This record gives sequence, structure tokens and C-alpha cells, in this order.
Amino acid sequence: MAAFSRPGLSAVPPPTKLPLSVAVIALDAESQLGALLSSVAFADEVVVVDSGSRDGTVALAERMGARVIRQDWLGFGRQKQFAVTAARHDWVLCLDADERVTPELAASLAKALADPRYKAFRMARRNRFLGRWLSHGEAYPDWSLRLFHRAHAGWSNDDVHETVLTTAEVGRLAGDLLHESAEDVATYLAKQNRYTSLHAEALYRQGVRAGYARLFVNPLVRFLKFYFLRLGILDGGPGFAHVAIGCQNTFHKYLKLIERQKAEK
Repeated sequence: MAAFSRPGLSAVPPPTKLPLSVAVIALDAESQLGALLSSVAFADEVVVVDSGSRDGTVALAERMGARVIRQDWLGFGRQKQFAVTAARHDWVLCLDADERVTPELAASLAKALADPRYKAFRMARRNRFLGRWLSHGEAYPDWSLRLFHRAHAGWSNDDVHETVLTTAEVGRLAGDLLHESAEDVATYLAKQNRYTSLHAEALYRQGVRAGYARLFVNPLVRFLKFYFLRLGILDGGPGFAHVAIGCQNTFHKYLKLIERQKAEK
């Protein structure tokens, strides 16, 4: 595989606007949103659903031609589905503010929409962590279902770890979706802490219960899977740190679930 210091810069993006809407949810994303919007200039419409930004997110989005809708936070799944519903096109590409579409992926999108054999498509998501584009573990290819016809798919109602639900056969697109977060480690860990709390609460509401054995078994299995079987070891120090944080998240999620169980007694 070629070096990834400047990933995905060799292909030529489609020359005309594609008949799809790009749906983005945003909050205080001024520092990241410009790069995303530049990478999706091929789309006929970009709709940004803002949940109360205090920086220049809204002004930047409008200046770059996006249609901005203000909507109080509904949770990740519902917020993304709100954006899908608000789109003008039935084909929707759902992205986060810190993601970018490579020209290879844009060309693949154009080809898929010209003769859509499927009603939904996954794409390989490549994560950058501690200054390195990761190529293994759970960081890549991280297949993510982001392009779909909204009559055949839609987002789940989950507050966190939301997924696209569909009964249609799902295809795969060539090219990478780049995830380049500008967060420092402290901010990243704080976000993971919020996510594990939300996930633990969601599991509790679904009737899932956990014992202390899960605090040992599940993180260990996750580490063995992603660090050795999925070759996270080849991504050096950043790869180890990324997998280790994922294992820590598993530990915290079940620890918080156990705490929630004990609180009911």
C-alpha cells in the first residue's frame, strides 16, 4: 500500500454535480467544517444541521453554499435522521464535520450513482491518530455505511453508536473516507468518557446486564482481535494507543453498566 502522508490525492473528482445531498450534523465545528465542505463540492446539495454553535460554524457553512438548519440536540441517531429527512435528494451521504471525502471516493460515488446496483453503500473510513494515518486494527478499513437511498435505509434512534438500518443489499465503494480529528488526547478521552456513559445507559434500558467477568474478558478479547488478528501492531505506537483506548472504553462501559445495575437495588 502506498504511503499515506497525503492520502487520496491522485484521482480526479467528478466534474459535474452529483444528484445527492450531503447531510452533516455540527456543533462548534468551524475549525473542521471548511475542509469537509471543500471535499464534497461535487454534491448538488449540502445540508448542515447545527445544534447551537457559538463559533463561526453557521456563517462558514452558509458562506460555502450549505443550507443550514438549526435544531436542538436530539441524540446522534435522531439528529442524523433529522438531517436525512431535511435533505432535498433521496440519495444522501451522511458525514461528520471532521471527515473528508477523497477524490477516489468521490469518483466511486459518481460511478455508483450513475448505475446504482444497490440502495446503500459502505466506504472504508481511515482514521488519523497521534499524527499517523492508521492502516490496521479497528481504525482501518472501518467499513461505514454512509451513502443510501432514504426510502430504503435510515439511522437508528440510538443516542450514541448509532447505525444505519436497512434491509437492502449493501455495496462497497472504492476510495477512503478520511477522519482527521483535531482533538488533543485530553479532549478525545473526555469524549470517549461521555460516549461510554451513554452506551452503558442505553444497554441498561435494553435490558442488558453484566457481571464483573466482562471487565476482564471483553477488553482482553477486543485487544487480541484488533491488535494481533487485525494487525494493529503494525501501526506502531499510535496503533497500540488507539487499540488500548478502545479496550479501556469497553472496560468503562461495562463498569458503568454494573454501577447502574447496583443503583437499582
